[in-house]
Amino acid sequence: MNENEISEMIELAMQARTKAYEPYSNFQVGACVKMENGSYYTGCNIENASYGATNCAERTAVFKAVSEGCRKLSAIAIVGGLKDGECDYTYPCGICRQVIAEFAEQGCVIVVAKNKQEYRMYSVEELLPETFHLNKEE
Repeated sequence: MNENEISEMIELAMQARTKAYEPYSNFQVGACVKMENGSYYTGCNIENASYGATNCAERTAVFKAVSEGCRKLSAIAIVGGLKDGECDYTYPCGICRQVIAEFAEQGCVIVVAKNKQEYRMYSVEELLPETFHLNKEE
């Protein structure tokens, strides 16, 4: 991934973050996934009074892509922070890491960002070593 792609994905994740539904935590997260075909999908966190029914931004974005027929994830950018506050490095939860791993193509990049200038890049294996797979073709 080049700097322009990273910057664009972070910007799209930041825009998605503003759409978060977070009445309980006041913590907004946005994500942008880039699929193998070059298309982008965004998502935000969506909370629920029954906390188990809450959906993270990362899964929202991945599920939107999958529901449109895209199955191979090339990259994901994630931004998060308190509502009306600056972003801090916000890492995917364990469930999101597993979902990312399910659809990640070889070399998939995970970008965790504060902003377009401050970000960290990881491989899926770095954030979820010994990933669980059932008969996934490599």
